[in-house]
Amino acid sequence: MSDTSSDPSAGGCTDPRTALTEAEVEALVRGICFKTGPPRTVGAELEWLVHELRAPQLPVTPERLEAAYAALRNVPLRSALTVEPGGQLELSSPPAASLMECVDTLSADLDAVRPVLREAGLALSGLGTDPWHAPRRFLREPRYDAMETCLDRTGPAGRAMMCTSASVQVCLDAGYEEPGPLGLGRRWWLAHTLGAVLVAAFANSPLLRGAPTGWRSTRQLLWMEIGAGRAGAPAPDTEPRGAWARHVLDAPVMCVRREEGPWEVPDEMTFREWTRTGSPTRADLDYHVSTLFPPVRPRGHLELRMIDAQPGDHGWIVPVAVTTALFDDPQAAESAYRTVKPLAERALSRPAPHNPLWLDAARSGLTDGELHEAALACFAAALEALPRIGATTAVTEAVTAFRDRYVLPGRCPADDQLDRPRGTDLAGSGPGPAGEATTAHGKDIRS
Repeated sequence: MSDTSSDPSAGGCTDPRTALTEAEVEALVRGICFKTGPPRTVGAELEWLVHELRAPQLPVTPERLEAAYAALRNVPLRSALTVEPGGQLELSSPPAASLMECVDTLSADLDAVRPVLREAGLALSGLGTDPWHAPRRFLREPRYDAMETCLDRTGPAGRAMMCTSASVQVCLDAGYEEPGPLGLGRRWWLAHTLGAVLVAAFANSPLLRGAPTGWRSTRQLLWMEIGAGRAGAPAPDTEPRGAWARHVLDAPVMCVRREEGPWEVPDEMTFREWTRTGSPTRADLDYHVSTLFPPVRPRGHLELRMIDAQPGDHGWIVPVAVTTALFDDPQAAESAYRTVKPLAERALSRPAPHNPLWLDAARSGLTDGELHEAALACFAAALEALPRIGATTAVTEAVTAFRDRYVLPGRCPADDQLDRPRGTDLAGSGPGPAGEATTAHGKDIRS
């Protein structure tokens, strides 16, 4: 959901070139990362792997990707079109006044993008991780050079996350200031607890380099392995503003930007330490926040980042619809809260995603009995709510088809991948709008 007001730099009360004190950082984060009010808008960010149309197991050369993306610069779109470090394509919708406006906008933009890629012999795949190829970086820029250097310190997961993963991210308003089903505190807690159910139900990344990893959402595993400082979150039962402000201050700085030459990559320097020993600016704070990748990221709105990319041309619609219904319809939100509340005990007071609940969701999907039971109840609540929030019959039927195919028998899309013989084309299958088979900050390629 493209919205400049969600970034710390949008406040306008501090010159972005002026050095900040520790207290000023906390005040800025508290005031801007959570914008409360009635939940009115929804957005989605869809990441896709780009592969050879007829032989997805073959790598796409950087030259062919560059030519295809150059052609896309001339395509009129409402969504922001960006490219991720490994060449993944991302479409980010503008804030929409309703679920259907969001779905219609992204569907129309995808309909415009796909023919251009097809003309270049390329196609999009809705998979949480690339099942064929080792990580290979497409974008060569100081930001990604520094990111790679930083993430390499925790092992190979960082490069895999940067270059071989894709997701469906749902963006929702933070909610009312007051308590209640649509209040900020409840929505913050629900996002971190219901998030584990969403991980399990939509897990779609069981393979890396052609082999099963033992996890149904390997993508979620990769995020966990890059470290709690980079991909962790505050405990969900804490007051959101203060907890997130402390997390931002105590998170390690990924890099210090330079106008010329490579960017500096400090070793374990937190932003709090930087304010005490250096002179970081508002622009540095803005950038620092953009390098934190928790499963729920406050950017004025709440960005839910835990869902794997989904199979089929239209499979992404299901998690967007289900998540929106469970958060923005008061009755469904209350039902989801009561459903997932018992699951919180499995978190053992550790924040997502580094707790047993999220680990079990990523590893086992809906074969986990408690997560399966919760998913059944949440999908039932979402299906009841979808007509109330204006969903069309086609969207409701898509959610019903997903429930029948996966949720009822305790499966997830990852199980389809695991069921296929090794080497089978994974790129072109999955449930569409009516169940039929269908075929992190990136660089803006339209500017």
